Amino acid sequence: MPHVSETDMPSALAPKLQVGELWKIYGTNAERLVGNLNRAPDDAFLEKHGLFGAVRGVNFDVMPGELITIMGLSGSGKSTLLRAVSRLIEPSYGTLLIDGQDFLGASSQELINIRRHRLGMVFQHYALLPHRTVLENVALPLEVRGEARTSRLEKARKTIDLVGLGNLIDRYPSQLSGGQQQRVGIARSLVTDPDIWFLDEPFSALDPLIRRELQQELLRLQKIVNKTILFVTHDFDEAVRLATRIIVMEAGRIVQIGTPEDIVMRPKNAYIEAFTRNIPKANVVTVGAIARPPTEEVLAGILPAQARIVEVASRILASSGTFGVETADGHRVGIIGTTDILPFLFSSPETHAA
Repeated sequence: MPHVSETDMPSALAPKLQVGELWKIYGTNAERLVGNLNRAPDDAFLEKHGLFGAVRGVNFDVMPGELITIMGLSGSGKSTLLRAVSRLIEPSYGTLLIDGQDFLGASSQELINIRRHRLGMVFQHYALLPHRTVLENVALPLEVRGEARTSRLEKARKTIDLVGLGNLIDRYPSQLSGGQQQRVGIARSLVTDPDIWFLDEPFSALDPLIRRELQQELLRLQKIVNKTILFVTHDFDEAVRLATRIIVMEAGRIVQIGTPEDIVMRPKNAYIEAFTRNIPKANVVTVGAIARPPTEEVLAGILPAQARIVEVASRILASSGTFGVETADGHRVGIIGTTDILPFLFSSPETHAA
């Protein structure tokens, strides 16, 4: 199966999710026309039949425990892609594999079982049941799949504690703030212990302070539950803060896949540059990426290679010395000092200091 992989991933791991040549096409008789084609459609085929490709030939893999953000302007196809990959809508063409098994070919009953046991979903609108308490809302997915009341309520309590709402367990949605309601939605999607977690702009309706708080909460939860996550957002700052890798879409296609650092420092075209232009590079670039070759000079200290410049800038600026840069296993990758970080701290948004 063809796939895009612009960032090298550990070869010892098999992908949790594989998306191959995925298309979602709308228009009169689209399903019949594509079904009769017996091959991947293309732009000429769409134009000939007056069809619209909301998702066009998308390929990517997601590794276990990876958090990938999908972003793009309105109409770029990001939410349609998420819905097609999760089979909330049916793809027109392509392949979907979960742990190497054919997800697209799953029967209706198999699809129900996969959704109940292996997939979790969170959307912008919380869709909480107003007549149910926090505990009852979170326990609902377990109730739907037939789990005994005692067991489902116990699991719901533990998940509610996990998202920090243990003291609100008996409240109703109308008694909660927007941020609290979204936490309930997150807990409800996690209570089934899904393998893959789909989030479609879950924080976009919240005010900036609550949004930042929930972004941090998501990162905290991810360290605990280690889910494989696809997260749709239109906010590049949010994508940078959360993602292992970022998928940027335009007109239904993937324009670039890479780490936040890749996207910001090596944008592939003007479309990507437009997204990254106002992102402070120091918030994204790691010290390991700009470290100079190591020397024998006395060091003022050691910095982790994965630390972003903004996180260690005050320490570097406060010292007149040079710092060693090391990976988590203690491997020295280089050295760094004040002169190395100044271009990233004080460059204009348009400057690509790499």
